[in-house]
Amino acid sequence: MKTIGLIGGMSWESTITYYKIVNEEAQKRLGGIHSAKILMHSFDFEEIAALQRAGDWNGCNEVLGRAGEGLAKAGADFLVICTNTMQLCAAAVEKRAGVPVLHMAAPLGAAIREAGLNRVGLLGTRFTMERADVLRARLKAGFDLDVFSPEGADADEVHRVIYEELCCGRLIDSSRARFGAIIARLVARGAEGVILGCTEIPLLVKPEDSPVPLFDTTAIHAHAAVELSLS
Repeated sequence: MKTIGLIGGMSWESTITYYKIVNEEAQKRLGGIHSAKILMHSFDFEEIAALQRAGDWNGCNEVLGRAGEGLAKAGADFLVICTNTMQLCAAAVEKRAGVPVLHMAAPLGAAIREAGLNRVGLLGTRFTMERADVLRARLKAGFDLDVFSPEGADADEVHRVIYEELCCGRLIDSSRARFGAIIARLVARGAEGVILGCTEIPLLVKPEDSPVPLFDTTAIHAHAAVELSLS
């Protein structure tokens, strides 16, 4: 079993889910009282969010790179960045740490293609929805997927709920209803499925809230980490 290095705390709410899924899946596959070999660096998310707000992506590369380097020195065989937006830092982290980073887009694209879909909506932070280099470009290049996001007030609301509610552990029914309406509008624009492209969104939005398949990036990424660990 390879040792997984988790770069988490962005937010800690979703990092809990990563830790839980990885250990549950390892036990399921290996049986008995097995669990996963994990090292973790958990950030104070406000420090990362401040860099995001300032558009200081070089600063993000630096701090995540240091975290990845520390995990590699401690014995991690590969790294998992436990957040969608900060997949932006994957190449920089991998270069500095000297061990592979399991990018979220690879297992996500494979899951969407396995479902037979071509055009999907993407919900996430404003950075994830607007910047192609978070997920969209890799999903297009690697899997020829057409990925699009909400616009205008819908995009603003998704971003607001993530930072003001979900990252603070607040799950509000009215926000769940608004996400359902936003998903319906994506479906009206041709979405055959919807990517829950923020690791906190699956805490709020469930399959019954959508008329089309949902792709939970947290679960998909965490299962892929176990697959790589046991390969």
